[in-house]
Amino acid sequence: MELTISEKQAKELLKEALIELMEEKRDLFLEVMLEAIEEVGLANAIREGRQGEFVSEDQVLAILREQV
Repeated sequence: MELTISEKQAKELLKEALIELMEEKRDLFLEVMLEAIEEVGLANAIREGRQGEFVSEDQVLAILREQV
């Protein structure tokens, strides 16, 4: 037996689940949201970095040695 639901029903179920999660497990919800925001920020930083100029490993190591 296969169970199918419409897109509208799926959206409504998801909405209800999120509301319940926010009400009953607020700390968990906030942790998940913060994690998602951090992931988006990291992805954006990586995308921006790929547009910049690359440097060699030797250049990076030279800078790190100067810091020691």
